[in-house]
Amino acid sequence: MFIQEPPPDTSGYMIAGYIVAFSVMAIYLLSLVIRWRNLSRDIEALESIRDEGDPPSGSKRKTARRKAAAKR
Repeated sequence: MFIQEPPPDTSGYMIAGYIVAFSVMAIYLLSLVIRWRNLSRDIEALESIRDEGDPPSGSKRKTARRKAAAKR
């Protein structure tokens, strides 16, 4: 009868595909962590600048700024 050849062994390609997929996901997660850390640092820096630049409490400028921020 017919000589049947077994299908080619492509398990190596499957493993390589999984390695590539998980590597891309790991790099993306690492990127998100780095972005989150940088965002936290930026927020802290902006808050410290805001706190240092605030006039004494009770001033008209500070209350006007708070009202404008509350409207947003």
